[in-house]
Amino acid sequence: MADRIDFSQYAEEPDLREMSREALQEYWETVRERIALLDEQEPEDMDSEEYESWGDRHEALEDLADEILDRLDELGGRL
Repeated sequence: MADRIDFSQYAEEPDLREMSREALQEYWETVRERIALLDEQEPEDMDSEEYESWGDRHEALEDLADEILDRLDELGGRL
């Protein structure tokens, strides 16, 4: 069985508007790593509550990654 990710350490996301371009790039990389780790834990049963919970966490991280890229665009370009 795969190790579980403790998302409690990410309970409060930083304010993207307060972050520098470099900090945003590093944060985007961290979020992508978290998504990759979560991908490794994808439940097999797509009809289970576990899968629904996994999907919600995955979608939230994908949304966050998109928000970071949007903020980078505002600052003048992406990665």
